[in-house]
Amino acid sequence: MTIGEPILNISIFGAFVAVTLVIVLRASRNNKTAADYYAAGRSFSGGQNGTAIAGDYLSAASFLGICGAIAINGYDGFLYSIGFLVAWLVALLLVAELLRNTGKYTMADVLSFRLRERPVRMAAATATLAVCFFYLLAQMAGAGGLVSLLLGINEAIGQSVVIAVVGALMILYVLVGGMKGTTWVQIIKAALLIVGAGVMTIWVLALYGFNLSDLLGAAAANSDTPVLEPGVQYGLTDLTRLDFLSLALALVLGTAGLPHVLMRFYTVPTAKEARRSVVWAIWAIGIFYLFTLVLGYGAGALIGKETITTAPGGVNSAAPLLAFELGGPVLLGIISAVAFATILAVVAGLTITAASSFAHDVYASVIKRGKVSPNGEVRVARITVVVIGILAIVGGIGVQGQNVAFLVALAFAIAASANLPTIIYSLFWKRFTTTGALLSMYGGLGSALLLIVLSPVVSGAETSIFKTVDFSVFPLNNPGIVSIPLGFLLGWLGSYLPGRKEDAAKASEMEVRSLTGIGAEKATSH
Repeated sequence: MTIGEPILNISIFGAFVAVTLVIVLRASRNNKTAADYYAAGRSFSGGQNGTAIAGDYLSAASFLGICGAIAINGYDGFLYSIGFLVAWLVALLLVAELLRNTGKYTMADVLSFRLRERPVRMAAATATLAVCFFYLLAQMAGAGGLVSLLLGINEAIGQSVVIAVVGALMILYVLVGGMKGTTWVQIIKAALLIVGAGVMTIWVLALYGFNLSDLLGAAAANSDTPVLEPGVQYGLTDLTRLDFLSLALALVLGTAGLPHVLMRFYTVPTAKEARRSVVWAIWAIGIFYLFTLVLGYGAGALIGKETITTAPGGVNSAAPLLAFELGGPVLLGIISAVAFATILAVVAGLTITAASSFAHDVYASVIKRGKVSPNGEVRVARITVVVIGILAIVGGIGVQGQNVAFLVALAFAIAASANLPTIIYSLFWKRFTTTGALLSMYGGLGSALLLIVLSPVVSGAETSIFKTVDFSVFPLNNPGIVSIPLGFLLGWLGSYLPGRKEDAAKASEMEVRSLTGIGAEKATSH
């Protein structure tokens, strides 16, 4: 099945890639220091950074995955939009500015401020790499499905080639542009995504006389399931209700532990600009998630469940199919290029976060004990980019056909289990110790990964990654309901175990700095 004109689609894709590569190359001229490569020299304004944050946050899961989830499951699919939006507010209110005031480049800078540096940096880097890897899987799966739909590639080998090309482009962007180039790509992509989704939203509403009730009625009439009521995906049984609770916990708490979103706050010069960037991001993200409601139900009404699920890319093809239905091959090409840009920008942001975490936290701080030049650190970061890119390509090939919003929810669960308890305790609890941090991070991460491996996500169901075997013993698709409380419990328990107590003066200094920003500019200037 091919929709649109493959030559036109590829031409629009190529034009976008060419323009963004020029931007990345221009931005890379100013990458002279580690601060330039990791934090874009802290040169972005609040408005620019807020748009880039929206670009980082509105991933393929937001556009392709949620539109598909709403088109197929209606009300239950829209819960993803609500969860992602509420999660952003949690991140804003709990951690965003406090982290910006305390840190330098990465999340581990904050966690090691008042705890023993080497073991905490190692644990934070391990958790960061795990979260980024799972998030990358989702983006790669989205890329494979999207381009396969446009080129009519149904074979797994063809889709695997597509994923490899996306991975190679991602590696090129990050190697050349660093955080500055990546940020500019995200700003452009966020603007294009919001404008493109807005145009499609107005178009769909216009077809139904700008009457949302008529649109919802048409979607219900074109579906064999009650898409306007809860329970299509979650809530039919006690098990699915529990699964939904687990998903909701992961979505709402996960963002505050996502290292690639938190790292964005280090690219602005002051805490005031960090606050401004949050305001810009809230508006952009909130408006976009309202668009997903219309686009998802619009796809359900105008295209139908069967056509969406049988297309290459499965549920992830709902938004491109809707674009083709509305505006033919030209709108399809433009919207698909925007979706492709979305994937490319997010994987670039994830990759630079993972690479900087390894180079800055593991190589420079743990292996070399701080005795490494900034240039040497950046060189290691670039090598790490290539390794992560190859791993993401291999993993993306393995998860083809999975809903990207669902895959991202797993990354959120890992972030909320491994990172969030330690961040919260470090910022707000003076008794917190290194033992508590290590138990929390490794315990939360290990339990989340183990439960995912033993869940129907990996084996034992028609939608599993390995369909022919069954070693699933954990019945829920998302581990959050177990692993997130466990991460908090282990952090609390570890801090009461006998052993070395932390420096109370350091805890007080961190509290003052996080709340007031005093000393933050000095910390981030070198």
